[in-house]
Amino acid sequence: MKFVATCLFGIERLVNEEIDALGLKRLETLDGRVIFEGDVSDIPRININLRYAQRLLILLGEFEAKTFTQLFDGVRELPLEDFVGKNDAFPVKGHSIKSTLYSIPDCQSIIKKACVERLRSVYGISHFEETGVKYQIEFFMLKDRTFIMIDTSGTPLHKRGYRPVSNEAPIRETLSAALVKLAHARQDVLLWDPFCGSGTIAIEAAMLMTNTAPGLNRTFASESFPFIEKKAWYRAVEEANDKIIKDSVFEAYASDISPECVKITQDNVKRAGMEKHIKVFCRDALTIETYGRRGTVVCNPPYGERLMSEQQVYELYRNMGKSWQSLGQWQIYVISSCEDFQRLYGRRADSVRRLYNGMIRCNYYQYFKNKRP
Repeated sequence: MKFVATCLFGIERLVNEEIDALGLKRLETLDGRVIFEGDVSDIPRININLRYAQRLLILLGEFEAKTFTQLFDGVRELPLEDFVGKNDAFPVKGHSIKSTLYSIPDCQSIIKKACVERLRSVYGISHFEETGVKYQIEFFMLKDRTFIMIDTSGTPLHKRGYRPVSNEAPIRETLSAALVKLAHARQDVLLWDPFCGSGTIAIEAAMLMTNTAPGLNRTFASESFPFIEKKAWYRAVEEANDKIIKDSVFEAYASDISPECVKITQDNVKRAGMEKHIKVFCRDALTIETYGRRGTVVCNPPYGERLMSEQQVYELYRNMGKSWQSLGQWQIYVISSCEDFQRLYGRRADSVRRLYNGMIRCNYYQYFKNKRP
């Protein structure tokens, strides 16, 4: 069976590494998605363990479609009945990028009609009640190459369950986990997010360093799929729990100048079960200090998109560059959509990585040695 793991642009390599770690065979990597092979019994453990992916989908098939006739015929040839029963629901949604067929509503309609035609020929019925199990059909078109899939995740994988409330400009859990991974978080090095917002970066850091699977405290659409044995879900949860590092000494600080954000973070940390590893408190980001410890700053400061004006953000970046000189040899990792960040901060980054925070194109500025030339 073939699967597709979708992800934010720029972190495909991390998803590849996760798939390898699960012992699955990668087939192809595209922008924002990885195609790989596995078994039906792998669906629970993939969903529970993927830290950087947005969704896990079953790949029903792929083909070229430049016309609606080709699209209809291609979908009609797929073995939809292997998954969808005669009483089940099969809504359709998707995306089209750089393809001849660009109208999403029209593509949805054609794909739905083709699905109905295929199932009608198999089950010998003319009307589908669609009152049973829901199988969300997803299509993705890239340069006329069409992928038809079934979503197994339901709610996107970045929703871990610990953040029902967030601040005004939250960062996705999957991206936060990627920022921490790319910052090479270590057990014996303090990680500090001085713009914690709702605490996502610190929480994801603690979950990563304790090897806590991100999907342990949530549910998935495929739990209702009858072709996946219930014991596969029980086994996946048990295996994930057994792998948690219970004696981890990792510590993170999550601070913010806003008392409201601090309260939200405290509640989220508690829901995530990471109180042992995260200290939450109110503090101006420009006044943080080393306390004589080794440390790494990983943060998502305001961009000027929703919080603060552009000029206020520029002044903040300048002050960060000045005040954080006191951190000595601490490593600094900052994600921002501001293309002038390095100039404002006052120093060229040792490395810059292109990432996306939702639909916002950003750079991840990485300072391995926090000192000026």
